[in-house]
Amino acid sequence: MKILLFAVLMAGVSFGAHAQVSRDSELFTTLKALDDALFERSFNQCESAVLENIVSDDFEFYHDSGGFENSKASFIETVEKNICSNPAQKPIRKLVEGSLEVFPLYGNGVLYGAIQRGEHEFYIREADKPLRHTSSARFTHVWIKEGDSWMLKRVLSYDHYSPDQGDH
Repeated sequence: MKILLFAVLMAGVSFGAHAQVSRDSELFTTLKALDDALFERSFNQCESAVLENIVSDDFEFYHDSGGFENSKASFIETVEKNICSNPAQKPIRKLVEGSLEVFPLYGNGVLYGAIQRGEHEFYIREADKPLRHTSSARFTHVWIKEGDSWMLKRVLSYDHYSPDQGDH
């Protein structure tokens, strides 16, 4: 019985060793900066060239209402066409403060990637008007280390709802 209890406790210690990283860790701050590049620079400011440097060639995007993308090129084209083509009604993304979490991925004791998840809100920016909140959603990103670079490999975008739907 003592051996079984010890094995169960050790299994818990093993799983806990790779829990969410602290917000002041190097991994968290690196992936927070990548989130900023992905959304602030490429989505909000339409610097689509940023995507070339952070989206993996083996990219997949799953969206609960927008469908599936399995190509880096088509993803970049979709952002340019649907997010950046109409400055009169420009979509804007904001990360929900405090929602970002990062979980390291290890293989044989070596950090090879990370799962990043959080919540974000979307708005429409129009000239001479305040931002209009259009929807909220959750996201999960899988980032993989390729050499010294972090590349966005998988995206899950789900649980979208609009503010007029009330409490979610």
